[in-house]
Amino acid sequence: MDYSDVTALAEQRAQARADKDFARADELRDAIDAAGWRVLDTADGFELVEKPPFDVFATLGDVDSAISAPIVVTVIADGWPDDLDTCMNALVEHAPVDAVILVLDCGNVESAGERAEEWAKANPERIQVVHLERTLMELGWAAVVSAAIDISSCDVFAVMDMSTVLEGDAFPALLAELESDGVVATGWKGVNVDVDDGWRSFVSADSGQVDAVLGYLMVLDRDAIEDVRPNPKAKFYRNADMEWSLALRQAGGVIAVPRAELPIRQDRHHGYHDSDPSYRDKQSKKTYDRLLQQFRGRTEILAPR
Repeated sequence: MDYSDVTALAEQRAQARADKDFARADELRDAIDAAGWRVLDTADGFELVEKPPFDVFATLGDVDSAISAPIVVTVIADGWPDDLDTCMNALVEHAPVDAVILVLDCGNVESAGERAEEWAKANPERIQVVHLERTLMELGWAAVVSAAIDISSCDVFAVMDMSTVLEGDAFPALLAELESDGVVATGWKGVNVDVDDGWRSFVSADSGQVDAVLGYLMVLDRDAIEDVRPNPKAKFYRNADMEWSLALRQAGGVIAVPRAELPIRQDRHHGYHDSDPSYRDKQSKKTYDRLLQQFRGRTEILAPR
């Protein structure tokens, strides 16, 4: 079926909708879908978009994938395909050989989902991709991370930003830290609550026990995060990682950062610097206000000073 035939079906569907013959409209939508196209309703009528050559899930609840490996390293792709290339190249070289790299493609922004598919085809034993129809802004950071946890059967679950680039074998030190007594989370960068500032800020904590680990790279015990998930109200990542960390500490877990310097660098963090400032700041403030309401003054859950 060529494009003109699909267009004719879409025009028939538009007329069926105008006639309120919704059963017929649904039949025509299915026919368009079977022909390899999606029809999107617009203010001016409709738009036809060619379907990508992979399954795309309309909602997080539709995801039926199952990722099984000792370690699952999750990367959220929300655009910036060149950054994805850099991150994937480093992970293929330096992630543990028994790890599966899970790419959650949110909306195929700037064709990042298609780029992820190229990586998966080149590395079928190491990389798996789950494609979501909606963007990260629409879905929310916490919901996407929680979905990744749900489909991962593993001992260690890691989540990282595409701006985080492994330059060497950083995981041995991280995994060793996670095996320490009581440790449920570790990562690249740790922070502590500034209690002298009334909990209004966090300060860098380079090693040892910390109050929180930042979402540039978080490595977590899978059992510990079965029930202690990132707060589902957290739409934007900023402050959500610290809120999640404090919840893990409240549940009795220890969070610690390796004392050794890790071979990791951070490139431009587009998720922060190039996001909509009004959305970024509004959502970050909501999360931090919620963090204060739940944890402020609870010094007993903080790391030893």
